[in-house]
Amino acid sequence: MNRSRLLARLLVATGAALAVSFASAAPGPILTELMTRQLPDLRGKEMHAITVEYPPGGSDPTHRHDAHVFVYVLEGAVVMGLKGQKEVTLTKGQTFFEAPGDVHTVSRNASSTEPARFLVVFVKGRGVDAVLPTP
Repeated sequence: MNRSRLLARLLVATGAALAVSFASAAPGPILTELMTRQLPDLRGKEMHAITVEYPPGGSDPTHRHDAHVFVYVLEGAVVMGLKGQKEVTLTKGQTFFEAPGDVHTVSRNASSTEPARFLVVFVKGRGVDAVLPTP
């Protein structure tokens, strides 16, 4: 079999496996971009603000942010956890902080029946992605 056909078969098989994986996964977050602003008093830094909505049972995989991250819960309840720290459940009006380099091991809706929504403000390097994979 030539390389092109082998690659095509591999892509089809991988795509089918991914489709099954996505179909069985918990629903992911809905992100809404609010604003990004350069911070002239902090050379090379910018502020980036988003809202995150988790549908019932929604969550995010383990990730990190090379940023100072401020979270404010707007609606519902979310469970947050950082590597080496105890998980916390936050409700409307409560806050959470992540420092640059923290690994966010848990981020999920605390409810399987109600949505949860929170504001996230990043202070990060200009042009750096807000969410980074874990090493």
